[in-house]
Amino acid sequence: MSGRYRERRTSARRLVGLGLGVCCMASLQLGMSPPASAATLPSGFSEQLVATGLADPTAMAFAPDGRLFVTEQSGRLRVVKNGALLASPFLTVLVDSSGERGLLGVTFDPNFATNNFVYVYYTATLPAVHNRISRFTAAGDVAAAGSETIILELNNLSAATNHNGGAIHFGPDGKLYAAVGENANGANAQNMSNLLGKMLRLNPDGSIPTDNPFFSTASGRNRAIWALGVRNPFTFSFQPGTGRMFINDVGQATWEEVNDGAAGANYGWPATEGPTTDPRFVSPIFAYGHGTGATTGCAITGGAFYNPSTAMFPTDHVGQYFFADFCSGWIRRLDPATRTAVGFASGVSSPVDLKVAADGALYSLARGGGSTTGQVVRISYDRLDGVAYPASTTIETGTLGTGDASRLAADDDSFFKVRSSTAGRTSWFAGIPAVPNDLASLRVTYSGRNSVDCSQTVSMYRWTTAAWEILDSRTVGPGEVRIADLAPAGPPAEYVSGSTGDGKVRVRVKCRGASGFVASADLMEAAFTR
Repeated sequence: MSGRYRERRTSARRLVGLGLGVCCMASLQLGMSPPASAATLPSGFSEQLVATGLADPTAMAFAPDGRLFVTEQSGRLRVVKNGALLASPFLTVLVDSSGERGLLGVTFDPNFATNNFVYVYYTATLPAVHNRISRFTAAGDVAAAGSETIILELNNLSAATNHNGGAIHFGPDGKLYAAVGENANGANAQNMSNLLGKMLRLNPDGSIPTDNPFFSTASGRNRAIWALGVRNPFTFSFQPGTGRMFINDVGQATWEEVNDGAAGANYGWPATEGPTTDPRFVSPIFAYGHGTGATTGCAITGGAFYNPSTAMFPTDHVGQYFFADFCSGWIRRLDPATRTAVGFASGVSSPVDLKVAADGALYSLARGGGSTTGQVVRISYDRLDGVAYPASTTIETGTLGTGDASRLAADDDSFFKVRSSTAGRTSWFAGIPAVPNDLASLRVTYSGRNSVDCSQTVSMYRWTTAAWEILDSRTVGPGEVRIADLAPAGPPAEYVSGSTGDGKVRVRVKCRGASGFVASADLMEAAFTR
């Protein structure tokens, strides 16, 4: 596809799918998922197709430089760069891809900018079938030849091909964490003489931290065990800022779990599944039952805290935990404080991973329904309700009715992307309450990277009752520019008086390319934040 996101309309659909390692009804029989289609999202949210043509994807991770890396079960690590899936994989490893085995996880060294280290979790075939964590060195968009360094060899696997786990992430402590399934043998999860059914913690070079909870009681590589008693922890996530870890553990016949990660914790499998009062075990912070409804499922997969550096979503989403179910095809969000969850998206095509980008968008990795039908979808927030513009003006996710161009939504910190069909120009507007000093913290981050030609001027205006009054204008090159502290100490009196205004200041960011306004098909990106 092209280097620009392709906007997709949201609509409901019926999901039929199989989940991860759930006995009989839902073993992740990879490749048997239904075709991907648009999801149903809350008002103001939209999804854009970022990349398609992925072959049985299993996980994804953002590199510090913004590239998105996607693992394919067959052993290829793909790269999405500037909105396009690169034809050549970053690397290809020899894997056993039967059942739930294969290339299952990817993460980046905290010092990636200087060392270019990329870590993967995959099912190796020699000398016997087992899971392995390896490190490669990036040389641009491919791995340097011969750069594989084995970090950890896990236990040999039985004939069972399910319950491999596979997620790997660096924690805020700079240590490498790995989630390992119990190889379809529940007893492994409580057995301290192997690494199966455990959460592991390693130094970046594969050595074992001496402050691991079982370092003095376990032996050999088993000293890497950080927590135990999990069945198939397919995904986990750290919360930016707090370092809190949530572990998604796929259940057997009754419950799917979100567990609060803690050093030395025992989550109880196979003695218990779901909520427990047994003092020997840590009960999940949240669990949901099996079924096919809006709040039930059979395989918890993606999970991501919403704490981006720039919050695009409404403020009540910040700090919450998004999680998905592979079988029921929904995404929900959990409030860690109240331990309650609400719906967010439905009709998602067999999600296997979720990630929050630096710009505040939520990315979903869809398994797809065939050899190359996997896709990455970007979910953004474009608050549209309550907006009125002239009939000649269109919005990317709909057409607005007639009305006064100065009218915008009454909500605080709302922003809109609009396109004039008559002038062929793209602009972003924001309606901000104009109470004294309220504008002093208004900041705008603007990016022209999704526009063909946007290299001259970015301007901010205040809409008065008579005309656009310019506040600031900058000449910029391709990329991003931040326009900060543009507002006066206090807004004009007219914006406070109900007789002469509605209490809103109109702010516009406009991109003009060298050949005039940008083409209407080429979208800009912008965010208004405080």
